[in-house]
Amino acid sequence: MKSLMIIFTALLPVAILVGYIYRKDKYKPEPTGQLIKAFFWGVLSVFVSFGVSVPLQQIGLFPAGDATTIGESIRIAFFGAAIPEELAKLFVLWLFLRRNSHFDEKMDGIVYAVCVSLGFAALENLSYLISDADSFLSIGIARALTAVPGHCCFGIIMGYYYSLAKFCPKGRRRNKVLTYVAPVVAHGLYDSILFVISVTPVAAGLLMIVFLVFCYKMWKYAGQRIKEHLARDFFDAEVGADELNKEVQESN
Repeated sequence: MKSLMIIFTALLPVAILVGYIYRKDKYKPEPTGQLIKAFFWGVLSVFVSFGVSVPLQQIGLFPAGDATTIGESIRIAFFGAAIPEELAKLFVLWLFLRRNSHFDEKMDGIVYAVCVSLGFAALENLSYLISDADSFLSIGIARALTAVPGHCCFGIIMGYYYSLAKFCPKGRRRNKVLTYVAPVVAHGLYDSILFVISVTPVAAGLLMIVFLVFCYKMWKYAGQRIKEHLARDFFDAEVGADELNKEVQESN
């Protein structure tokens, strides 16, 4: 019974956010089967990330144990988490979308990137709760309010620039770079603040306020990116409909 509760606690916030992003894709929703596939690609990306983080740790870019200084906290946040994890997510997203005919709207990039990111978050969340089963409920609630929405935001940011790089010729090179760099920066800052809190208890209260403000700003930024792509897709659909009507009228 406890095992089922752990699984439920770990996966419920993930399911809620998958449903949230699916409802946002209101003009041309993606097939459910495609979302499930993207989600499981995200689960696989956890193992891909180990192939990046382990070598980075072995060459000394971040310590193997817990951080004891601010510098170590930041190095673990970026080299141990943000850089390998977002690279793994982007790699599997590219594998999934490179020949995917369903990827035909700008919002689609966000939807699929979020599904990949939440697939990663699901396995990560489950591992955290299983490793501390005695406190799974409190950890699960805390992660449901922070880590899981964080991964969702990283996915939104990645998907936003991924779609721009595909559909918008202007600034394509810049958008390709930002497809990786932007979520890495967001993820790295997110983890840095949390890890620094653990090594600076004197400033923990102030840093927690900074962390909560950062989370709010990131969620707001992600929401604005969704609105932008929805507006672009609506505009493209309207223009396409007008051109089709014009062609019909001319043929008559």
